[in-house]
Amino acid sequence: MSYSMDALSKCILFNDIAIEEIASLMDGINYSIRCYDDGDIIAIEGDPCSSLSIILSGDVEIHKPFSSGKIVTISHFKSGNIFAESLVFSDVKEYPATVVSSSQSCIMNIPRFELIQMLSRHPKVLENFAGVLSRRIHMLNDRITSLSLDSTRKKIVNILLLELGRQKSQYLLLPYSRKKMAELLNIPRPSLSRELMKMREEGLIDFYKNRIKILDLNNLEEELK
Repeated sequence: MSYSMDALSKCILFNDIAIEEIASLMDGINYSIRCYDDGDIIAIEGDPCSSLSIILSGDVEIHKPFSSGKIVTISHFKSGNIFAESLVFSDVKEYPATVVSSSQSCIMNIPRFELIQMLSRHPKVLENFAGVLSRRIHMLNDRITSLSLDSTRKKIVNILLLELGRQKSQYLLLPYSRKKMAELLNIPRPSLSRELMKMREEGLIDFYKNRIKILDLNNLEEELK
């Protein structure tokens, strides 16, 4: 349990809660832990979902496959994050997309009834859980906004400005590769690379791999008008 406790202390569900309190909360909770290799399927779209999942280690991606064979990466989560938080309380308890381990990972699954017990025992856990739901709604709104934009340039600018707001710095470290960025924006990777090069030539940004520096914020914001 020592490994799990160390990982749980970094989980957003237990923010600002002492490790001793976390241990007390987990005492008697019926949970399971399963580990995966890079590329393993954690859940397939349509699979039943009755548990909240906590990423103890590794990375997880949410993929949406289409009949054409195309796969769009919807979200990317790292250790300490959770997923299926809304599904576990939904009337339709099925995964709406495929969950994939994008590295070696270990996932803790807490059944719905056990989660309710935990939320009722500690107000701070309930507050953190509500905060996660709120952030997911904002993330979904950002995703919808990005996909609704009518050009590759606008989609790139939008995601850069969102990261600027989160990181509070003109020096951005994107939490994903160029390939994953293209998938998130639902654009071909060559188109993404060409547009980034144009933006660098125009003096809007500079970049190296997944590090991007905002050079001209005013004109960057003008691109969305």
